[in-house]
Amino acid sequence: MVGARTPNVPTKRHLSDLDSTPQANVFPGTEPRTVRLSLSAGEEIPAHRHPDRHIVLYLLDGRLDLVLDDSTHELDAGSVVRFDGDQDISPKAVTDATALLVLASR
Repeated sequence: MVGARTPNVPTKRHLSDLDSTPQANVFPGTEPRTVRLSLSAGEEIPAHRHPDRHIVLYLLDGRLDLVLDDSTHELDAGSVVRFDGDQDISPKAVTDATALLVLASR
């Protein structure tokens, strides 16, 4: 049928398919940006910012210290935290840890 609409089909990914890098973009080129972060115990991401973004971090497994500016937040599996990307952000794995982050534009 000419001009027929294609049904809105969801995009599905499995996080285990993204194990090639510590940070993997789950749905490249789409918004909101969704990232799987996997860190080994003791590994950390240097302080950085995501200007004009709201961020939700869901810790799937492990333990993570999340430094936001000058405050450290201890997270364990199942923790969900929402924060502003305009501050210094530095996650450090206390144990092997995997998190899913959603970075939404303001």
